[in-house]
Amino acid sequence: MKSFKLNSSVWAVAPACIFTLFFVGYGIGMSVLKSFQINGEVTLENYTKLFSNKSFLASLSYSLWVTTISTIISIVIGVILAKSLHQIIKNKFSKLVVWIPMLFPHFIWGYMLYLLLSQSGLLSSLLHQIGWINEMNDFPVMFRDQTGIGIILTYVWKEVPFVVLMLLPIYSQVNDEQSYVVKTLGGNDWDVFKTVELPWILPVVVETAVIIISFVLAAVEVPYLLGTTHPKMLPVLAYEWFFEGNWSNRGLSYAAMTLLSMIVIIIMITTQLLFNQKRYRMMKGNGS
Repeated sequence: MKSFKLNSSVWAVAPACIFTLFFVGYGIGMSVLKSFQINGEVTLENYTKLFSNKSFLASLSYSLWVTTISTIISIVIGVILAKSLHQIIKNKFSKLVVWIPMLFPHFIWGYMLYLLLSQSGLLSSLLHQIGWINEMNDFPVMFRDQTGIGIILTYVWKEVPFVVLMLLPIYSQVNDEQSYVVKTLGGNDWDVFKTVELPWILPVVVETAVIIISFVLAAVEVPYLLGTTHPKMLPVLAYEWFFEGNWSNRGLSYAAMTLLSMIVIIIMITTQLLFNQKRYRMMKGNGS
C-alpha cells in the first residue's frame, strides 16, 4: 500500500517536473553552449573578454556586495524574530501578519519603499514640512546610488519573513528543558542560543541563506527599478548586453549568466555536502 501511494505521488508530480526540467534545462544548456561559441566556433573568447571588461568586474563586485549584505541582515533579523516570537506566532492570524510582505512581488515593495524613502518621497516631505530638514534634497540618498541601500532594504524587507517562515517549525522542535539546564548551570541567553538552539537551526539557516543568495544574485526587477546606472547588478548588465543593438555583446551576456549560474551551483553543492548529514540528524529528531 505504501509503495502504491509513493508511486502515485511520483506520477502525480512527474509531468510538472519533466515540463520544468525540459524548458529550464534547455535554456541553461543553450546559454552554456552559446557562451562558448562565436560564429559557430568553440572558443573561450567570450570569457576572456568578460574578465577584461571593467563594467563586468564592477558589476560582479557590486552584485556580491548587495547579495552578501542583504543575506546577512535578513538572516540575522529573521533569526532574532523567530527566536523572540516563536512562542507568540502560533495562530493563523499572527502568522499572516508576519508574512504579509511575502504576498506581494519584490518590485511592488521596492516601488513602495521608493515612494516612502526617496528624496521626493513621503518621509522627506514630512520632515521638510515639520522643519527637520531645510530642503527635501537634504534627505539621505537611498535609491539609485552606488551603495545599493534601496536594493538592500527591499530584499531585507521581503526576505526576513521568509527566514522566519523557515525557522518557526524548527524552533517548535527545540527542547526547552535543555535551555532550562543551561540557565540552571549559570548560562545566559547567548549560551542557550549557542549550545541548544544553534545546532538545530544552523542547517536551515544555511539552506535559507543559499536560497536568498541564489535569488538576489539572479534577480533583475528590483535592481533595474532602484539601481544606479553604474555599477549595475550583474543580471541587469547581462540583460542590457543581450537586448542592445550590439550583437557582439550577446556572447558576453551568455558568459556572464553562465558564470553566475556556476557560482550559485558551487555554493549549493558545497553547503549540501557540509550540512546534509547535520540536517538528516535533525530531521530524525537528534539535534546534537
